[in-house]
Amino acid sequence: MTRALIVYESLLGNTQAVALAIAEGLGETRPVTVREVGDAPDTVPADVALLVVGGPTHAFGLSRPETRREAAGLGTAAAPVVSSGRGLREWLEALAPSDRATPAVTFDTRVDKPHVPGSAAKKARKRLRHRGFEDFDEPQSFYVHGKAGPLADGEVDRARAWGADLARRLTEAESLTRSR
Repeated sequence: MTRALIVYESLLGNTQAVALAIAEGLGETRPVTVREVGDAPDTVPADVALLVVGGPTHAFGLSRPETRREAAGLGTAAAPVVSSGRGLREWLEALAPSDRATPAVTFDTRVDKPHVPGSAAKKARKRLRHRGFEDFDEPQSFYVHGKAGPLADGEVDRARAWGADLARRLTEAESLTRSR
């Protein structure tokens, strides 16, 4: 059976919590591999039927070394920094192009304030398209209170439900492909 691969960048654990919840939803019907971006492969394996990519929105888009240093300063013993190496931006630059139009989705975590522009998920989707990956769903944003979090109420449940919906739709798409 094919699997889903989730690659995430998380500085204070909020994006990691969303990634793990998405994995729970996807994992109800298929194998799922979750990788922190520093441990993610630069080539998507052939048995991956869905690539899920997520990170925090920093300065209107994907994090950069300077925004990661700033965010790391918000870490505490209770909320230590998760991603301390390369970020999603650098991983997407190193990612080998998809030679088979692998379906991909993106998500981000962002401050729960109206009218704050920018989205790491939209920036990641654009970079994945340039690498030959195919959109499977619209980018999703999950909200945090303030810069450091925690996640807003209900966001973990919403992430889990999105993962389950992705799994259902992926199974349907695979069934259609096999019946052709």
